[in-house]
Amino acid sequence: MPVDTRRIRGPEESQSPLLFLSPDKVPEASSRQGVRANGDVRPVFARCGLISQAKGSAYLEAGNTKIICSVYGPKETERKDETDMKTGRLVCDFRLAPFSCKKRGAWIQGSEERDLSATLLESLQPGVCLHRYPRSQIEVNVIVLENDGSILAHAVTCASMALADGGIEMYDVVLGCALRQNGNTCLVDPSYSEECGTWQEGYGDNQGCVTVALLPNLNQVSGLNADGEMREDTLADAVRTCIDGCHKLYPVVHQSLTRAVKRKAPPPEK
Repeated sequence: MPVDTRRIRGPEESQSPLLFLSPDKVPEASSRQGVRANGDVRPVFARCGLISQAKGSAYLEAGNTKIICSVYGPKETERKDETDMKTGRLVCDFRLAPFSCKKRGAWIQGSEERDLSATLLESLQPGVCLHRYPRSQIEVNVIVLENDGSILAHAVTCASMALADGGIEMYDVVLGCALRQNGNTCLVDPSYSEECGTWQEGYGDNQGCVTVALLPNLNQVSGLNADGEMREDTLADAVRTCIDGCHKLYPVVHQSLTRAVKRKAPPPEK
């Protein structure tokens, strides 16, 4: 299905193609408020190397969801009792800016952010070559500047780009993709209103959210997070759809990292 995805961007910016569900899975806009009628994901913009003080950094924007990530290290582990002589340690800190949500929050990290930090760590760890950094610590700081849905999936992608931008050795980049299931229909990369939908009063039958973290070149799932009540076959289809979404997102990440390397490379000798 040919779709014009052009949007005014700068020369250093990159954007993903739109992803579409099969026709029988496209939800009807009239049946649920706030759901996109054509079933496509939101345009994605990504760029690396925006924070000069950090070892590596990345910014990712998907629709109105805006995330920035910075990476520091490898450096000496702060707590000597947690030092591993054979491998390094990855530390993830996930924060929602107070102004990122409709209801203003606090800078103090809450339980939701601690859970997201732990899930982010589990998703990124399989992709980082920690054995190359013994007795060291690598810090990953993620801040959601605007929360408009699918923040965990996009945080995984943004953090992975920041690690690669910082020169941290990795087996593969880690990409994230989220999906909302509602009965027999599903939607890739849901916005905040689409994530909530009719679930504000609780999950119904065969409804839920799925987030998958994938190492695309190795084709290995490094993280899986599912909420709600879904049948086994529905969950399997949702995971496959998210994996396909990660593969389609990979060219955007690859292009952004390539441009970042070219900007850092010294000019050719004349």
